[in-house]
Amino acid sequence: MSWLQVSINTTKDHAEQAEDCLFAAGAQTVTLTDAADQPILEPGVNEVPIWNAVVVTGLFSDNPYRDDQGSDEGTQKQLLEHIEACLPGIEHSCDVEVLEDRNWTRAWMDNYHAMQFGKRLWVVPLHIDPPEPEAVNLRLDPGLAFGTGTHPTTSLCLRWLDKNIRQQKTLLDFGCGSGILAIAACMLGIDQAHGVDIDPQALIATHDNAEANNVAGRIRTWLPENYDKEHADTQYDIVAANILSGPLTELSPTLAYHTKTGGDIVLSGILREQAENVLQAYNEFFEMDEPMLDEDWVMLHGIRKQGK
Repeated sequence: MSWLQVSINTTKDHAEQAEDCLFAAGAQTVTLTDAADQPILEPGVNEVPIWNAVVVTGLFSDNPYRDDQGSDEGTQKQLLEHIEACLPGIEHSCDVEVLEDRNWTRAWMDNYHAMQFGKRLWVVPLHIDPPEPEAVNLRLDPGLAFGTGTHPTTSLCLRWLDKNIRQQKTLLDFGCGSGILAIAACMLGIDQAHGVDIDPQALIATHDNAEANNVAGRIRTWLPENYDKEHADTQYDIVAANILSGPLTELSPTLAYHTKTGGDIVLSGILREQAENVLQAYNEFFEMDEPMLDEDWVMLHGIRKQGK
């Protein structure tokens, strides 16, 4: 069976009306995506963010507008006429595409491949064999939404860990998500890693991924309030936080306190234009290096000063 995909390009002010229009026309599903590569970071409390320019896409199966001869051309024409009638006077454009039926799970998985980070570390999806069996191969489910290494912020951190983990024993992964940084650190030589995240599902994902990579006994996780009760005074050789620039800035005294004198701080989730503000927040506590860049994203590293 073929599917008909209709994409309405419009603005955020008209996204809801476009979504309602597609559902009224018989769409099985409707999704909203960014039309202009606009990052949305740090939404406010109870805020549902949306891009200024948005693509509202509906997927249709057995469409009620199919003509008597079963013509796809007739289907598209009638459907587009319906949409135009639903959106009078609204700035928009429409694209229509026929999608042939296929094994979508297989097609989705084929988009993910093994990735190398530095000299030793590979992140390898569970459904494929490691290209270098003797390397440090971190196996991960690419379906997880918490971080798989594909984003520049995670990639920057993984490359730093691969290059710099040598004799260190402990690591704190603050905002652990999938646990990819803590797991990679343990596989690269860290004895004990602690993970903290505000999302309970992230802690479950970290535990499951640690088990899949045979390091579950070396990683423990907490929600922030529980971590503070048990580890208020714990310090680490490495503290890594791949979150957002606002929380990173606010957390600078806390993350500095958890870093041993002479220890490393690794910060990511920072856009290029946000780097200076984050640097200023950490300069009091750390000797900060020049930023490392990947596309528009930045990773910051520093060494903990004494007596601060």
